[in-house]
Amino acid sequence: MLVSKFLDPKNDIAFKRIFGSEKNKDILIHFLNDMITFKDNAIIQDVSFLKTVQDPDIASKKTSIVDILCQDNYGNNYVVEMQVAKEKGFEKRAQYYAAKAYISQMNVGGQYHDLKEVIFLAISNFTIFQDKIEYKSDHITLDRKTGENDLKGLSFTFVELPKFNKDIHELTTLTEKWCYFFKHAQETSEQDFKQFIASDPIHNQIIERAYEELNRFSWNEDEIRTYDQALKYEWDQQAIIDQKYDDGLAKGLAKGKAEGIIEGLAEGEPKGKLAIARNMLAAGLSVQQISDFTSLSVAEIEKINQ
Repeated sequence: MLVSKFLDPKNDIAFKRIFGSEKNKDILIHFLNDMITFKDNAIIQDVSFLKTVQDPDIASKKTSIVDILCQDNYGNNYVVEMQVAKEKGFEKRAQYYAAKAYISQMNVGGQYHDLKEVIFLAISNFTIFQDKIEYKSDHITLDRKTGENDLKGLSFTFVELPKFNKDIHELTTLTEKWCYFFKHAQETSEQDFKQFIASDPIHNQIIERAYEELNRFSWNEDEIRTYDQALKYEWDQQAIIDQKYDDGLAKGLAKGKAEGIIEGLAEGEPKGKLAIARNMLAAGLSVQQISDFTSLSVAEIEKINQ
């Protein structure tokens, strides 16, 4: 089996290696500038990393652990999340994390008017907004009547990878190239990689460095082991989610059958009772049990499959 040269950037360890280290700070800066639409065309010149564990104000509240939390040269904060496993209400969690980062600024003795903007950027490996067609969406708070953006404290950018379907030879913008990187880096061949870089060497050089960070042959054994452990954790989490889905589906089907049986009995229709009895026979119940449940005679039940 041919081993891919590049690892998966969606893996938690790989993601933080590329975007969460001081030595690759310039990659993060380029990434943020390429993915986020800034007001007044202001771009980030520098960032400083902040603690990714956001402690609760009181013991009973949740501790927030984000992938990357940083602050730019204007004082604005950025929460960057790579979400692989499908999570119900992820957009709600995004708002919680962003709000947590916003209010945490007060912990250093600031005033309300000193609060800086928090920008939440999420790359998801599943569909968040079922009714949206576009793979990238930007969300801000607007005045319902005038459309003015008076409340500038929080903004959100979501990238839904399943909706991104461009081939490597169709990429034109840096946003598209980053999306392709996240979705297909692991399966990118050496030939495609070289052609991709050669197509625009100046603008592609930062993504080239991101690819280089994924070169499995530059990782030592301990790093690969940690990467594999994170991958196993992702698989385990997905297996748990799948099992919950299966359990819920089975429970729903059982509930539906039970409601159908009750409805049929309530109607009192002989044909309905016979249909119920037929299903109960197929499910392995005894003739006597079915008779007790449906009030059909044993003889009537025995004739069903004759």
